[in-house]
Amino acid sequence: MMRDTWTEIEPGTRVVVAMSGGVDSSVAAAILAERGCEVIGVTMKNFCYSAVPEEHADAACCSLEAIEDARSVAREVGFVHHVLDFEGPFREAVLDPFVAEYAAGRTPNPCVRCNRYVRFPRLWTKARLLGAEFVATGHYARAIRGADGAVELLRPADRAKDQTFYLWGLTRPLLERALFPLGDATKEEVREKARGLGLRVAGKVESQDICFIPDGDLAGFLTRRVAERADLAAERFGPGPIVDESGAVVGEHSGSGFFTVGQRRGLGLAGFDEPRYVTAIEERNTLVVGPEDDLFRDGLVAEEVNWLSDRPKDPFRAEAQVRYRSEPVDAGIEPGEGREATVRFDEPVRAIAPGQSVVFYDGERVLGGGTIARAID
Repeated sequence: MMRDTWTEIEPGTRVVVAMSGGVDSSVAAAILAERGCEVIGVTMKNFCYSAVPEEHADAACCSLEAIEDARSVAREVGFVHHVLDFEGPFREAVLDPFVAEYAAGRTPNPCVRCNRYVRFPRLWTKARLLGAEFVATGHYARAIRGADGAVELLRPADRAKDQTFYLWGLTRPLLERALFPLGDATKEEVREKARGLGLRVAGKVESQDICFIPDGDLAGFLTRRVAERADLAAERFGPGPIVDESGAVVGEHSGSGFFTVGQRRGLGLAGFDEPRYVTAIEERNTLVVGPEDDLFRDGLVAEEVNWLSDRPKDPFRAEAQVRYRSEPVDAGIEPGEGREATVRFDEPVRAIAPGQSVVFYDGERVLGGGTIARAID
């Protein structure tokens, strides 16, 4: 019988809980405290407080308001709370690569990089120094211990909130030490739990933006950051040509670094019988556009592949998902040399964006994932 790892925790076990100041991580901490764990709440300071405009403070995980919300929950439930400065590691592992990827014509996934290189490994290092045995978060996911004793990552009960797409980069040792107390809960159940405990964050609005861009102004953020980086291709953030599938110039864009594959908004094109979408972002600051049919691809090549189960030696069948909100599709997956894999879909998939993630599933179980290097036909 499979068991969720957080339900195995004995009373008195010391657990570090990552707390963003939102309702999910707050309830995750409260659940573990109720179980009798010695909870240590930790808020990660990933960027400077002054970088968060006051009117957007409730949407950012590193604002002073968010930190105070987390501290308030800790006081109300009855456990200690610390703020840890991860600004340097976060800049190196998430912020700088985020900007560099856009400057290279790719579309990054900062949440994946944060989980993979900052949140879980850095918190686990701190947890060991604090004498803790586990790290817990408010992610909607399940860590299940199978009959053989190995821990596997599974989709949560609430598929509408499934966040396993962002967790494929965890190493297996880190997964062994990760707890996800919300895996069997729905979002409304989590809010109801918070209301029942009288937590001030029970009705807090959920952030829909990138945590370090709470105002949603991606173009403004990139423009400012690129101006600070002499090593990046700044020309991608200035005007350039829009060409059709034949190479003919059909318009001008404001900067190819502001676009992603599949995007229609902001192109400013007219005179076509049907809408045009970005189908590729090429060198020399060029956008290629075409009809929606041109967005569909037969497969992709993934790099930086990480396996949460034993690394497959032979081609195998699984479901592949290329966007957080997209449905997974049946595919054949061929592990390549090193950390590459080739994925061939049973049916063409829309808008394969280099830099984004592809995650492999066997039903509810996460097998692994990788970063999309390129689409193939």
